[in-house]
Amino acid sequence: MRKQLLTSAVLTLCLSGIALADVKLPAIFGDHMVLQRGQKVPVWGTADAGEAVTVTIGETKANTTAGADGKWSVKLDSLTASEKPSDVTVAGKNTITFHDVLVGDVWVASGQSNMQFGMSNAHNSKDEIPKADHPLIRLFVVRSTIALEPKADCVGQWAVCTPESVTRFSAAGYFFAREIQEDQKVPVGMIGTYVGGTPAEAWTSLEVLKATPETQKAAEQVEFRRANMADLKEKYEKETLPAFEGKHKKWVEDGGQDALNQFRKDLAATNAAKQPPPVKPANATEPMKPAPPDADSHLGSVLYNGMVAPIIPYAIKGAIWYQGEANGGAPMTYRALFPAMINDWRTRWGQGDFPFIWVQLAPYAPGWKPTNAPTQAVNNWAGLREAQTMTLKLPNTGQAVIMDIGSADNIHPTDKIDVGHRLALAARHVAYGEDIVYSGPTYDAIKIESDKVAVSFKNVNGGLAILPKPVTREGEVPVAGDKLTGFSIAGPDKRFVWADAVIDGDKVIVSSPEVKEPVAVRYGWAGYIECNLYNKDGLPAGPFRSDDWSDPAPVRPVAKPAQ
Repeated sequence: MRKQLLTSAVLTLCLSGIALADVKLPAIFGDHMVLQRGQKVPVWGTADAGEAVTVTIGETKANTTAGADGKWSVKLDSLTASEKPSDVTVAGKNTITFHDVLVGDVWVASGQSNMQFGMSNAHNSKDEIPKADHPLIRLFVVRSTIALEPKADCVGQWAVCTPESVTRFSAAGYFFAREIQEDQKVPVGMIGTYVGGTPAEAWTSLEVLKATPETQKAAEQVEFRRANMADLKEKYEKETLPAFEGKHKKWVEDGGQDALNQFRKDLAATNAAKQPPPVKPANATEPMKPAPPDADSHLGSVLYNGMVAPIIPYAIKGAIWYQGEANGGAPMTYRALFPAMINDWRTRWGQGDFPFIWVQLAPYAPGWKPTNAPTQAVNNWAGLREAQTMTLKLPNTGQAVIMDIGSADNIHPTDKIDVGHRLALAARHVAYGEDIVYSGPTYDAIKIESDKVAVSFKNVNGGLAILPKPVTREGEVPVAGDKLTGFSIAGPDKRFVWADAVIDGDKVIVSSPEVKEPVAVRYGWAGYIECNLYNKDGLPAGPFRSDDWSDPAPVRPVAKPAQ
């Protein structure tokens, strides 16, 4: 019996050794993938130490030998775009063959919930999903993964774009891919790596967080979590979780669950009827279960580690990004964080300054009313949009402005076809060098003329215009209005008031009877605001401010009534 057990153990070890010697590749390589055209294409994986590995696609071949750690990598010579499916063969002691591989452009789609927002939730999903049969578009979704250390692999697989596969893919990413494919006439691969409600810190490596003064506290939190994980888990189980359960129980007992269920029914009914969503009752907000200390998607670097590092250095054309809501309260930090994250990705990918295109935050401010006075603050969503615009100083970047998309009470605008279109316009200019109108009017300068301010713009193209915002509901009639909205003006006291604004050629003349000596102008400066300035090509003006004031001015004294 003992001899049999020994023989069995030896056999198991031998079989294990054989398995470990197999050539393996990370999940980003698979059937139906798209390989990047026009540049060196890295292929990597593991094998037995010293094992010879050969990678072949068509006439292109590369050879290498696995190192002492079992890791190997090669770079295929620049590939030519091809709609004809090919096989990729990786041969060592075993052979792996990937079928139906195309060569074209690969884009990464990343960010938080508005990038994650699936096709099934888009306002035009009933019309668009049945048409989403595109054999030349391939989709890969990285499974949501939180990791305190960089991971070597992810979970996901490539799929041909069909009405079935596109349903849960990023709506913005799909509409972007469709337009790029139609424009470039090459296969397009989209790698979706996104998680709702997450800050940019989570998508940035720990090394960069530590090296950036504005994010060093975020880095310290990561290191503290790593060093004290055992104690933090124990506290979570014994204190944090029981406290939440008690709070949740009370919420249910007080009718919160019933209110939430009713709100969901009302929301479904209004969506079906193409009507504005109902106002969510305060008691319908369910208490959020605290994340375990090792599963906190808000912690710095954890999504970079789990969902970006595993796909590096897969050859890509560029990246599109829709995020910022989770950083809306800290725009000054974002001024440093966002460009640091972009540079971080570019450095680690090793492809130089690849194109990076993002979506500026949509209008959003629960409880907004047309009678609201102009905000005086900068540490808000308006300031975050400004930080996004400032990041355009980096080379090969572009921004899709969507100040005309969304609603005050919905942080997830359902119109993603215009988002994808504007991302694609920016990409066509930045990544493909097309001489097209890719941006709406952008602020250039002001000139004070007595009690008026003349605002000049870049990217005016065919001229300035008042246009209606995109229609997203059946039966909705587009209304442009007959006057510009969204402008405010301030005098030396730094107090902004709503302003009158008129188009004068390529400029906008701004004034207010309340401000006799204007010194500054703002446009679109609020969490939510109705804006209607466009160029005649139909692209909206970006929000801006001519001032650089950092703090709100004191409240203007109320005038005493006459005696």
